[in-house]
Amino acid sequence: MKKIMILILLAAFSLNSNAQNSKSTSSNSASKQEISDPDNLASQFFSQVMGVAISATSNTKMYQFIYDWLGTPYRLGGDTKKGVDCSGFAFQLYEKTFNTIIGSNSRNIFSMVNPVSKVELKEGDLVFFKIKSKSISHVGVYIGDNKFAHASSSKGVMISNLNEPYWQRYFYKGGRLLESIKDKMQN
Repeated sequence: MKKIMILILLAAFSLNSNAQNSKSTSSNSASKQEISDPDNLASQFFSQVMGVAISATSNTKMYQFIYDWLGTPYRLGGDTKKGVDCSGFAFQLYEKTFNTIIGSNSRNIFSMVNPVSKVELKEGDLVFFKIKSKSISHVGVYIGDNKFAHASSSKGVMISNLNEPYWQRYFYKGGRLLESIKDKMQN
């Protein structure tokens, strides 16, 4: 239901901007091409609705993956669209978009990364949280502009902002996959 509402809002926004652009013929044909390209929906969604800047260097495969999984219900230990937990979501995203196998829980995944601070985060980095715990209990994937995708136990796969008080309170560290692990996976 949420995806349908988002698509309706996205279509309305696109139609409105398309109508405004119809005065200039050179930009009008480019707009029509963008709207008619279904592979472009994910990048339009993230750039217009979520406020995440999608550039030519962005990993559109990652954004498409996240878009396809939005709204997937939470299920502890799950790693499918029938139900997924935070580490299952991160595992699937890394396997499908980066061809890389990562750990099966947030603590294992953290052992595979170089820690990075919040200001050093790049698109595709992992973000780790200690939620009411002394050890890492939650993981998400950073998508830019202080936003991250994750499987929330209350709302399933969603996008959240690191600057929200809840996430600020429990943020532990960011992490970038170790080069040795990347090399091992590519060989």
